Amino acid sequence: MQPAIHYAEHGVPVASRTAFDWKTSAETLQGAARKHFLKDGHPLGTGEIFRAPGQAEVLRRIAKHGRDAFYSGEVAEDMIAALSAHGGTHTMQDFEAADSFATCPVEGYYKDSCLAEHPPNGQGATAILLLNILKHFDLGSLDPFGAERAHLEAEAAKLAYDARNRFLADPDHTAQLGHMLSPETAARLAALIDPKRAMPATEPLTEAVHKDTVYITVVDKDRMSVSLIYSIFHGFGSGIASEKFGILLQNRGAGFTLEEGHPNEFGPGKRPMHTIIPAMLKQGEDVIMPFGVMGGGYQPTGHARLVSNLLDFGMDLQSAIDAPRCFADNGTLKVERGYSDAVRRQLSEMGHKIETPNIPLGGAQAIRINDSGVLEGGSDPRKDGCALGY
Repeated sequence: MQPAIHYAEHGVPVASRTAFDWKTSAETLQGAARKHFLKDGHPLGTGEIFRAPGQAEVLRRIAKHGRDAFYSGEVAEDMIAALSAHGGTHTMQDFEAADSFATCPVEGYYKDSCLAEHPPNGQGATAILLLNILKHFDLGSLDPFGAERAHLEAEAAKLAYDARNRFLADPDHTAQLGHMLSPETAARLAALIDPKRAMPATEPLTEAVHKDTVYITVVDKDRMSVSLIYSIFHGFGSGIASEKFGILLQNRGAGFTLEEGHPNEFGPGKRPMHTIIPAMLKQGEDVIMPFGVMGGGYQPTGHARLVSNLLDFGMDLQSAIDAPRCFADNGTLKVERGYSDAVRRQLSEMGHKIETPNIPLGGAQAIRINDSGVLEGGSDPRKDGCALGY
């Protein structure tokens, strides 16, 4: 824990994209959070030093006493007080009962590779379904940056996310995963796609850009791979922080629905459908690429696009990450500036409502392990980050 304690205590310089997001999300901060995450009432700018001494103290306690130092005692009391001040009903027993658990990934094949994804209550199955639908089209024969490919991906995403919104939830409350991932389901959905015309949007998706997500992947000398993602959902999460230690609280409850009888209906003791999905690409039993694509609801589309860039179009890893993106999001097709105006016009003529987002779609990190065992790292210029070998 010592490196994290050091940087929380002594500070880290604010990078450019972080400063941009800090400014755009600062209004979310309220109460004690403004004291801990603003400087003289203003967002920190590029190159300024951010310190979190309260969090450094919490990390020291965890290093000495383990998880109980966080989920019980003074630290938990500090968080409960912050929640209670906003009408929360959390108790010490709620915090003490928090635990972690192991799961088995869900998997699906695209060409000769296997995509391993985080299972429900994560949305990883959505990426597998999206690729299962796209299998029914010859993407490799298309222009990778043309309207036809963007259209097919958008239509497949509408259908895959509609399935996500219907079925994915706390695994103790849903039994539809097998149906969602079956080849028959993908075939029936693919048959609904008109290659020349956009269908109406289905149920609204979550927004494509989240500012409080961090993805890290590491491969060691023995080729053990780690794919890790962490997020408090929206920028600054709930905007609520504890008074003494400055612990910022997430708003993952936004992933619930209030629809009565829905498997993802809000309820006590339940885990909401969530967006964060670390992934790995495999050949046989061997991991060939741990990767992640940040960006809230965009993540399954980002996974499918990165895999397709590599396997359908033979791009090298960095080019596959850098390539322009689009996303069918809540009735709008968000098309990054990397696409040509001609493609935008063609997509509009197909019936898509086109928007050019001011903020890039997501941000990816990946390490590809080639046949010789050589590691190739890629880091997305859309976010602060880098690929390092040492």
